[in-house]
Amino acid sequence: MKKDSKPRAWQRMLSGRRLDLLDPSPLDIELSDIAHGLARVARWNGQTIGRYAFSVAQHSIVVEQIFAMQNPNADATDRMVALLHDAPEYVIGDMISPFKAIVGGDYKSVENRLQHAIHLRFGLPPQPRASLWKSIKQADRVAAYFEASTLAGFSEREAVTFFGRPRGLVADQLSLDPRPATEIQRSFMRLHQALEHQRNS
Repeated sequence: MKKDSKPRAWQRMLSGRRLDLLDPSPLDIELSDIAHGLARVARWNGQTIGRYAFSVAQHSIVVEQIFAMQNPNADATDRMVALLHDAPEYVIGDMISPFKAIVGGDYKSVENRLQHAIHLRFGLPPQPRASLWKSIKQADRVAAYFEASTLAGFSEREAVTFFGRPRGLVADQLSLDPRPATEIQRSFMRLHQALEHQRNS
């Protein structure tokens, strides 16, 4: 039997879709696959306290929550961009920042192609405006600070050094208690669907 000359560059999804990682099509992207995958990808390489891993899906919900609090005039489209800011990780996993720095550009190019296809799939701007992305990354850093200091074993000083000290927010305002994958998967889908309903209203 002749072997393919090129390595396989696609992944079969539970929806039945076959997603090409090098040339992802929006037609092969399903919300159910994103929610399922992100709910089972652990933040911080799984080095968090609690019975369950703190998943990328739960992190994404927290980032959307922070973004909405920091930007009360944001519309549902902007909030959906915030919710999906780490969506490519349902395919490529959550690579911690130190390792991303080592891997370099190839990882980022794959991530960017996936993000572009995901945005097209859900009718979002392929390239969000710079001011929006800056606000989302700010919410992302706030989430990282609280996750690091409450879940991932960072001292407060370390968390401030790497992520900055948040203003106007405390951990009790956020959903930081790690939850089971199936539960957070449903929560992610419900939030996405609520935002989609607002966009279409």
